[in-house]
Amino acid sequence: MEEQNDLNSIEKEFNEIDSRKLWILKYQEIMKECIKFDYTLLEAKKLKNKNLNRYRDVSPYDHSRIILSKGPCDYINANLIKMEKAHRQYILTQGPLSNTTPHFWLMVWEQNCKAVLMLNRIVEKNQVKCHQYWPIGSLHGGDDIMVLTEVGLKIENIKENEFSYYTTRILRLTEIETGSSREILHFHYTTWPDFGVPQSPTVFLSFLSLVRESGALDQNVGPPVVHCSAGIGRSGTFCLVDSCLVMMKENGCNSVNVQDVLINMRRQRMGLIQTADQLRFSYLAIIEGSKMDLEKINDNDLINANHRRTSEDEEEPPPLPPPRGESLKNTLPPLPPVPENNLLPPLPCEPNVSSSSSNSSSEESSPIHQISENGTQNKNTNFDLRQRKRKIEQTLTAERIEEMKRKQQNAEYWNRIKRRSKKTKAED
Repeated sequence: MEEQNDLNSIEKEFNEIDSRKLWILKYQEIMKECIKFDYTLLEAKKLKNKNLNRYRDVSPYDHSRIILSKGPCDYINANLIKMEKAHRQYILTQGPLSNTTPHFWLMVWEQNCKAVLMLNRIVEKNQVKCHQYWPIGSLHGGDDIMVLTEVGLKIENIKENEFSYYTTRILRLTEIETGSSREILHFHYTTWPDFGVPQSPTVFLSFLSLVRESGALDQNVGPPVVHCSAGIGRSGTFCLVDSCLVMMKENGCNSVNVQDVLINMRRQRMGLIQTADQLRFSYLAIIEGSKMDLEKINDNDLINANHRRTSEDEEEPPPLPPPRGESLKNTLPPLPPVPENNLLPPLPCEPNVSSSSSNSSSEESSPIHQISENGTQNKNTNFDLRQRKRKIEQTLTAERIEEMKRKQQNAEYWNRIKRRSKKTKAED
């Protein structure tokens, strides 16, 4: 009983919902409340703008949409989310299409954004979820520069650091006419499945801490651009957790009602948080984050939390999703998983990327098992086998050492970024 009294209101609410398995009901209550919204979607539904939307049923509300001031059109599927009690603003948007990439970067330029937070991979489960909207870089066999003549902007890939769960980049965005440029931080969370949740709150909070330390969420810079594929599920989860943790730190752990905060966010962009599992994960991350000082997570904590992940094939598949635009339906739909053929395709459709196939078995691809088919176990074969094993062990050891060096270099690099950010804040 004493332990229960030590819990804050969010923990008590979580334990109550979790013990009674009421997450679907809780999520339906939020949806039911949001069905009452009568915000207009006039710009998104105009014929000239329809091919600028990735999904038919995910559109920006007119009252909070981002309006572009330069270029051939002023429309982009993006909303400004204002969280006044958290002193936060976010721009939530869909993953850029090939034909909306110029608009995306124009938005970043005009809104004076310091960072872009990408919470999806380009291809997920053999489906294109987002266009390659930044130059991939010569290190990956691509170009270091991307020129967008339509809006008069140029993007350069300056630096890239790969971690196990995320990748960080520094991009330079230049206005070609004036020559003025800015550095844009690109935080890419690479292991968050669509309609799913991160593998643990700890790794997610480490990512959030990294973003915060960069100054990308500060009030003295433009709002960060946060996107996934539709810009509502994973993006909404990130913003909900961050906002709630800020408010809890300033006003106490019992000052926040997560459901009310989410409904307030949904008044500014439709459908934020797409599944009951994402809602449950948000609670978990908020509870864990409230018990630590995210500003004091050191580089070693980030590296230790960011342990090596397994391959994509070994990841647990996400649950089958409900339709993306549930919050606009006139009747409350059931939440259990729906067949995959009910998922709305991207608009315009982008080609699926076929996975590479191989006729070789795992034994054939492993040098340890490349033993003569006649099965002769003579001394030469045994000697060769031992040599191969020794070479593999030596290679793995060398790779581990290189990985440790790379992590140390990345830690030192982000340490410099933090010090530079703190110095800038002090000067302000």
